[in-house]
Amino acid sequence: MRADPRFVDLSKAFWANVRSISQQAGYTKRDSRQVKVHTVAEMAAAMTALGLRVTHITGRDGATELGRRLEEYFAYRAEVLNAVVAPQLMDAPEAEQVFEELRARLDPRCPLPMNKQKGEKARPAFLTGIVNMLVEANCDGLPVDYDPRELTTFTRDDQPLRTLARRVDGCFPRAVNPVAVWEIKEYYYTTTFGSRVADGVYETLLDGLELEEIGEHEGITCEHVLIVDSRYTWWECGRSYLCRIIDMLNMGYLDEVLFGREVVERLPHLVRAWVAGARERGAG
Repeated sequence: MRADPRFVDLSKAFWANVRSISQQAGYTKRDSRQVKVHTVAEMAAAMTALGLRVTHITGRDGATELGRRLEEYFAYRAEVLNAVVAPQLMDAPEAEQVFEELRARLDPRCPLPMNKQKGEKARPAFLTGIVNMLVEANCDGLPVDYDPRELTTFTRDDQPLRTLARRVDGCFPRAVNPVAVWEIKEYYYTTTFGSRVADGVYETLLDGLELEEIGEHEGITCEHVLIVDSRYTWWECGRSYLCRIIDMLNMGYLDEVLFGREVVERLPHLVRAWVAGARERGAG
């Protein structure tokens, strides 16, 4: 899933309103487990509750242009999460089936790491394995860093220009001057939406902010992809964080988000585009 063109390149003030309204009015309907669509009246009520003005959202003649755009965005966010994302999310048995089908079909040589669980829950990291197999199958023999043990660095004249603050989960083709980086958030055996899961979302935001700065000030681009799964963790417990992810996507801090089984269809297309970009960069 990529950003909706209607909401690309909007001002920071627009997203400040999105966050403030979402915080005050709530992200989801508890009774129906659906993501909310905030009306202009509800947005105005949220502003009043926060002790802020409402005239930038609504006035005597009804909703302002900003108010209408906010209402349009909230409708889009709810529709894409309720109708598109939720059905894509898998839990462990479904993910294991996809993992085993790909392993049998692709006969991979890439790493297939185990999860960090103990006892009966100690199994292959299904989503990471799925990602690794699909990247290997579509990388046209180019190198892939499936588990970077170093910080991502961008260079100029063989000198570090920017180094990201944290390690990502994968780099193509390598951690120095990558064409693409990705992060994987799989929580199949998590029983609550705890701080560790929330921190994962904010780590992605940090990476996105750093990559935005590199692009703006140095003209260096790198595809930033987030891959998430676990129906229970993300949909049953963490729908508000799914809203934050859709916000980050449309704010430009992510180039693409892959939800659950969407990775099987979409990731091969992305990897083939990365291959073309790497070859073009090499030729240049």
